Formats: sequence, structure tokens, C-alpha cells
Amino acid sequence: MNDHTTGTSPEHDGDREELARLLPAPAGRDLPHEQHLRRKESLMHHIDRDQATRATRATRAIRTGPARRLLRPALLAPATALTLACALAAGAVLNGGDGESAGTAPHRAAADMRPVAALLGRISDAAARRDTPTVRDDQFVYAREKTRGADLTSGKAVLGPLLDRETWIAQQPGPLHKLGLIREDGETFPLNADFGDTDGTPAGLGRPTYRWLGSLPTDPDALLAYLYARTPHAEGRGRDQAVFEQIGSLLGGMMPPRTAAALYQAAARIPGVTPAPQARDAIGRRGLGIARDDTRYGVRTEWVFDAEDFSFLGSRSYLTKDTSYGKTGTLLSSEAELELGVVDKAGQEPAHRERIPSAPRS
Repeated sequence: MNDHTTGTSPEHDGDREELARLLPAPAGRDLPHEQHLRRKESLMHHIDRDQATRATRATRAIRTGPARRLLRPALLAPATALTLACALAAGAVLNGGDGESAGTAPHRAAADMRPVAALLGRISDAAARRDTPTVRDDQFVYAREKTRGADLTSGKAVLGPLLDRETWIAQQPGPLHKLGLIREDGETFPLNADFGDTDGTPAGLGRPTYRWLGSLPTDPDALLAYLYARTPHAEGRGRDQAVFEQIGSLLGGMMPPRTAAALYQAAARIPGVTPAPQARDAIGRRGLGIARDDTRYGVRTEWVFDAEDFSFLGSRSYLTKDTSYGKTGTLLSSEAELELGVVDKAGQEPAHRERIPSAPRS
């Protein structure tokens, strides 16, 4: 395995020693070029279903704020933590801790950033080396995953079952009213634009297409500045946490390798991001973890990466302190990415798809 973090100066010794602790023993081979990218769609894409159908799926929904919008839980697991935090704030059930202010600067230096920067550097390097198919505007990105989400409507976090989910996401720049298809537990129905997008949803942070992702800055500092400027504001939310979760909403998607690499490098520059050695995805696969705690609301968000090839496996979020919603450790959302492909029509099975091992790693 190639190591691009080695150096001879004394100031790098600590980084190398810490990275050696976090990474598995060398496998005696170079980083693989196999494509193991996944996709992530927008959290704000709504399922356009009638009121009766919504009621039958109430235990699978996360409702936030006065609008009580029906969202697809764990479809975008890293960003789900942001939605959950907003729900917690709206319910006024958590006491604010020593959380960051909303105006935290994006490029603060922090002593505890060194280990995570080294690890994310390796993940970034692996992402840059992968072969990624170019996706045309008239195609759809296919993904299959396992997801779980907690329903908060009762005032308690009630964890739903582990669900099988397939999605086909349109890549046209838009604005679009029909965003694709979703199949859950054998039932297929359309994905439509957010109710507020009366003119349709364009490509962007809310609907990251391959072409739009490829238009993002690939300089990490410029990309981070873009994300701090464009990530939606939410009342009571610290900017560092919001941007971390915004990056999480894009990770693993079908995107140009340079974009993926830049996203990981940008994440390493956010204060408070740390390694998470015990991270696991929704099906129990253990890997290298990257995490950040939302200390204001007591929610921890973790990204999980394969320990051998650094590909993205999934994510989870859970409570880090006792609240009225549950005790410390209560799971709020989790996902495991299983397959990714490109098709010409929504509902079509891809002829060639990337598969991720489904057996849990010990």
C-alpha cells in the first residue's frame, strides 16, 4: 500500500505514529483501483404520497419543525443528524451545551486535528486513484443500501426496522419535478421535488448530480469556503457541524475522483473532526471511522470506511448524552451502502455495478 504521508522531518513523526495506530497492517499491495463509490441523494427530496400512505409509514418518518415535513429517514444518513438536531431544537428538549457559535471560522487550527488529517489524507488519496465512470445528464445513478431511522414523533426515539432500499436518481441539471424512483421493501414509487420547489429542484447541494459535483472547486480551501458560504443555515446550528454534515451528504456518491478527494481534504480542515476507531455501519461492518460531535444537541455523526481500500461503507448517528428522546448511545440513523451503478432508465437494473462486501467485518 502506498504511503503518501511519510516524511523525515521531526514535526511529522507524531503524525506517522498516530496514523500507524489507526491503520491496519500493510496488505503487501498497492491501493486497488476498483470503483467502490456510492451515491447520496438530497435529504430534502420528499416522497410524494397521499396522507393515508404517510400514516402507515409514520414509524419510518422523521418530522421536523412547524412544517412537519415527511422526509425519507436515513436516505442521507450523515445529514440526517442535522435534521435530528433541528427536531431536538424545535422540541426544546435538550439543554444547549458548550456548543460552537454559529459564526465559527472554517479554517481554525486545532491541535487534535493532526491524526484525523493524516487519516483523511489517506482516504483522499485512495479516492483520487479510483476509476469512476462518467455519468451523462440523461442517465440515472442507481444505488442499493440498508437503512434504519428513528421516529421522534412520540417524543421518544423509536428505531424502525432495517430496510432494503434501491434508488434511481436523475442526473439532468433541471430544475426537475420528477427526481427519480425509490423502491423500498418491494414497493416502487416516485421521488418528487421538495414541496417548496414549485419550479422544480435544480442540481446543487439539494440534488448533487455528477456534472454539478464535477463543477465544485477541487482546491480543499476553496471548496471549504464554498461550503461554508452555501450550506443552509438553521436556527441554533453551529456552522462547523452543519458543514461537516453537508459534506457527509455528498460522500461516496458517483462523482469525479478529484471532487471526492477534495471533499475528504476539506473535511479534515473542520475543527472538532476526529477518528472513530469503533465505527460500524448499519449491517455491522466495522471500519475506519471519522466523526464529529454536535455538543449542542448531544448527537454524534460517524462515517465508516473500509480498512483495506478506504472506500465509503456507510454512516450512523446516535445520542451522546441522556435526553428525553433516549439514553446515551441511542441510535438515531444508520446506513450501509451495498451497490452502485449507472442506468439509462429509472427502474432499470444496472448491467455492471459495484458491490461492497455485505458480511460484517470483525
